[in-house]
Amino acid sequence: MVSAQDNYQGVWGNRIGFGQRPALLMIDFMQGYTTEGAPLFAPGVVSAVAESVALLAAARQAGIPVIHTNIRYHPGHFADGGMWVKKAPVMKDMVEGNPLAAFCPQVLPLPEEVVLTKQYASSFFGTALAPMLQALNVDTLILAGCSTSGCVRATAVDGVQHGFRTIVVRQCVGDRHQAPHDANLFDIDSKYGDVVDKQEALAYLGAH
Repeated sequence: MVSAQDNYQGVWGNRIGFGQRPALLMIDFMQGYTTEGAPLFAPGVVSAVAESVALLAAARQAGIPVIHTNIRYHPGHFADGGMWVKKAPVMKDMVEGNPLAAFCPQVLPLPEEVVLTKQYASSFFGTALAPMLQALNVDTLILAGCSTSGCVRATAVDGVQHGFRTIVVRQCVGDRHQAPHDANLFDIDSKYGDVVDKQEALAYLGAH
């Protein structure tokens, strides 16, 4: 049987590379994903948070825009979650005041860093992310966060559709199971952006 890599070879997987003006997007690093026993707990996110500390520090040192996202719903009726919350009722933990909806302490936003609140998977959907990046003349969007198969993938797809060079840092994204994590990294790298190792991303940021 032909492997996925061999099947895609020469058809998908072209590299787009880094551009000139990057921004770092930290997607939904909330404690619901890192708290054992929580419905959203994803072991892969625990390691992604730890790996992202150095990436975040490098972005800050380079002076590039750093943007964080979180998820919030109106408690009680969750009408602002629409069909997404009906499909994924586990997301109902994402309400103000729930400790599971708080940012992971290792990667807390600084006061001057933008926090975009979203209700759906993509960081672009229903938010000011695209016009903000365009106003900042950003051409390269570096992604870290969770989950790989959900909000990271959706953001990567929308990132390329909005015209950005989309870069996913392999060690800095995570999921609740290895199989969807690996499958979605393969798919993103094939069709929507470049999946790179952390050291490559750090070297790029260090040159800024």
